[in-house]
Amino acid sequence: MLKLNAVTHVYANGTKALDNANLDIPKGMFGLLGPNGAGKSSLMRCIATLQTPSEGSIVFDGIDVVREPEKLRARLGYLPQDFGVYPRVSALDLLDHLAVLKGLSQRGERKEVVDSLLQQVNLWDMRKKAVAGFSGGMRQRFGIAQALIGNPSLIIVDEPTAGLDPEERNRFNNLLSEIGENVVVILSTHIVEDVADLCSRMAIIVNGRIVQTGAPNELMRSLAGQIWRKAIPKAALAEYQSRMNVISTRLRTGETVIHVAANELPEAGFEAVNGGLEDLYFATLSTSRRAA
Repeated sequence: MLKLNAVTHVYANGTKALDNANLDIPKGMFGLLGPNGAGKSSLMRCIATLQTPSEGSIVFDGIDVVREPEKLRARLGYLPQDFGVYPRVSALDLLDHLAVLKGLSQRGERKEVVDSLLQQVNLWDMRKKAVAGFSGGMRQRFGIAQALIGNPSLIIVDEPTAGLDPEERNRFNNLLSEIGENVVVILSTHIVEDVADLCSRMAIIVNGRIVQTGAPNELMRSLAGQIWRKAIPKAALAEYQSRMNVISTRLRTGETVIHVAANELPEAGFEAVNGGLEDLYFATLSTSRRAA
């Protein structure tokens, strides 16, 4: 179990990236959903001991992460949003080098681990190719391989599927799902479908604050009878937005389809829809922004 209590972080320029964040994260896949700039990466960096929060505590299985970061690092696997690689170094050699840095000093043991990881992420046939020449999806799979060195009990992946094509995204998500069966995996993303497909628990972060937590299915059920849909002329959008809580819009065949959050039928012409995770996300963002 990972527990965050009143975690706040203020950068030197005065920007408050995290504001009293509280979370309990159990074993399994946990989704952290939020728009760009919401504080996801700042929170991941605090958990990964890359920066020390200004206030609050982070505890993982009895380890005080803020006071004893080296103890967590021994049990941590981390795939940041962007990571660099050495030019002209093969996947096999680079993963072997990273395994040495992770403390696997015995050559035989290290070879067994590296070979196994390359097979697990389906990069064995590409092991002698330079990682710098990999596609985006292949590089992300290599990133997961390096994060798994040492059998970590806490794995953090930050925006792992951003920019991947649908096939690579599906392959990567299947890999994450397998990994998340026995350890704590935190998936930080702004892609709603990834959380819906993978995570048994989730949180939504807006402006550095955790504003929603729970199981995706339970949170979606809370929207029952509150989401309404209507196709309108594009020119009428501003007028509807001035009168109603329009949480999302989508252009289809020359018309704009709007979703409105309301406790009752907004007006004639609307139809009730089952609120999905995307509706929950947009409704939460709308509520949070109106309250700000």
